[in-house]
Amino acid sequence: MLRRLREAGHDVRVVPTQSALEFVGRATWEALSGNPVTTTVFDDVHEVAHVRIAQHAKLVVIAPATANLLAKAANGLADDLLTSTLLMSRAPVVFAPAMHTEMWNHPATQQNVATLRARGMLVIEPATGRLTGADSGQGRLPEPAALAEVCEAVLDRGTGVADLAGKNVLISAGGTREPLDPVRFLGNRSSGRQGWALAAAAVARGAVVQVVAANVELADPAGATVVKVGTSEELHKAILERASGADVVVMAAAVADFRPTEVSVGKIKKTDDQSVPQLELVRTVDVLAELGANKGEGPLLVGFAAETVEPGPNLLELASAKLAAKGADLVVANSVGVDRGFENSYNAVTIVSENGVERDVASTSKAGVANAVWDVVLQHLPRAGD
Repeated sequence: MLRRLREAGHDVRVVPTQSALEFVGRATWEALSGNPVTTTVFDDVHEVAHVRIAQHAKLVVIAPATANLLAKAANGLADDLLTSTLLMSRAPVVFAPAMHTEMWNHPATQQNVATLRARGMLVIEPATGRLTGADSGQGRLPEPAALAEVCEAVLDRGTGVADLAGKNVLISAGGTREPLDPVRFLGNRSSGRQGWALAAAAVARGAVVQVVAANVELADPAGATVVKVGTSEELHKAILERASGADVVVMAAAVADFRPTEVSVGKIKKTDDQSVPQLELVRTVDVLAELGANKGEGPLLVGFAAETVEPGPNLLELASAKLAAKGADLVVANSVGVDRGFENSYNAVTIVSENGVERDVASTSKAGVANAVWDVVLQHLPRAGD
């Protein structure tokens, strides 16, 4: 994660605990960060390190956050450089807990987590998987790339305010694949990066996030629950099973419009007579339209429209038509092609509602696009007391 943040252009200062140096030494942290490393307030006393570091920080990330560290932070202890800096800083704070499942689920730990969240700090849910030793469960540190994406989402906003706290968000991401035979499929070029950025930004803003992921080859978003699917039928089923419990559904996946009527049992081979196999296709279920038709008092519905036209009036017309046809509340339209939209870290979108253009987002990071989408979503969500 440190390397990822530095590659993104951030200056990173590592403040380990003394116990952390038992795992990774001081020299390694200094080499990776390019900054001096110490654990105590008694080094370089004239600089008052905990004050200087805290005042310069735009974000404080504690990863991994042990049960002991969470307890100290919740109770305001300041017995080393890290906890003193944490108490001094007014920057957004992200905790990435890592511990055995029993320690994470212990009432004391959960109370400490609730205290930190109530103070406006982001505590990411641990991942589920193999832990130290032979056991598995919730308590695993999310992958560094996924943690870095949440940090980028916080930095992009410049605030750690959890304005989606208490909201349940369901996101589809990636691209479906419709089998032709055991080795081939009809698919698309969607990488899932924009859906992942939406998930990371929602986690960073305090939401409970579920992602239905179609063939995404990225580390699971930190703090989100991921359901993996392959085909449009599997995605349709997974979304419908979860949509009723969501406050917002964002259909960012590229879902196939057609699938073969039959899937060949064996590999489709070339023949000596040079004939070409004929594929008969049928329409797949339009998941967005089905959600829109049955929305009622259900979740706020956000669709994506990837169109092969240039940004401008034509794109806006197509987005508005999709909004009306699908019964969505918002449509996020972007222009895609060989060199834009897919498989890169940047995007440009137009967000449309029944009122017209809500926001034009010029080419920016997908984290920036994600935060813009959530900003508009918040304007359309019912507020407490409404």
